[in-house]
Amino acid sequence: MGMRKQPVTIVTALTTLSLLALAGCGTESGRGSDGAAEAGSAVQSDLPLTDVRWSIESLSVDGKKTAAPAGASVEIDSKGKVDARTGCNSIGAKATIDGDTITVGEKRTTLIACPEELAAFEKALNGAFEGKLKAKVEDKKLTLTSAAGDTIAMSAEKPAPLVGTGWSVTSLVSDGTARSLPKDKKGETGKATLTFAEDGTVSGSLGCNMFSAPAKTTDSTITFGPIRSSKKSCPEPGMSLEYELREVLDGKVTYEVHHRELTLKAADGTGFGAAAGTPAK
Repeated sequence: MGMRKQPVTIVTALTTLSLLALAGCGTESGRGSDGAAEAGSAVQSDLPLTDVRWSIESLSVDGKKTAAPAGASVEIDSKGKVDARTGCNSIGAKATIDGDTITVGEKRTTLIACPEELAAFEKALNGAFEGKLKAKVEDKKLTLTSAAGDTIAMSAEKPAPLVGTGWSVTSLVSDGTARSLPKDKKGETGKATLTFAEDGTVSGSLGCNMFSAPAKTTDSTITFGPIRSSKKSCPEPGMSLEYELREVLDGKVTYEVHHRELTLKAADGTGFGAAAGTPAK
């Protein structure tokens, strides 16, 4: 392993407002609904809406149904704090809940550059998740409907454990900010995965080569041993992604699992975020 880059201050973006809290990215405001942000913390409803991570399954906007990307979700805590994930950026807001009506206040979002498909979904979600929405909960499924008839269909998510979950890398962190994964000339991002096993190892793909390594975990840290990997050379963006991940997966790092999102941070300020996929076989 070569020498690390000079230290930077890390702040990542997305793991439950990890990526809002961790990403020192700038934010932009949405239109929102007048007065909702000020009323903010009022939650008065018998529906099981709050403190549940709702995984977005699809959007229907202007009669067009769009399947949601992996990692897209909405969560509202008991004080009305909103954490929405688009599969690329995260959206924060305040909301009031009165019976079956959710009023979304002024929104702010991280500003990670997204692939075209994710950017289109994000734009549609931003438009649908706004103002007054009617909520319907049935069989652990939530549907939000706007006054215009647009809908967001969601289902309740189960938290993901660190061990045994297939994690897909979704963002990188350097120089104190989160950013999207490297892209090729067609705009396609690199793909990397990792799975921690009960025997104290981690394995997966670094974006190019398959790898495995010892991984000793505690409640807040992971200590990685020497990486063993295949030795092939790959076109971009695979090699660039692999290089950056190797910089993080070296020695002791801190980690946080929030619901279905994982964030790793190395001592030098580099890091990455990952989203849970399906349990490893």
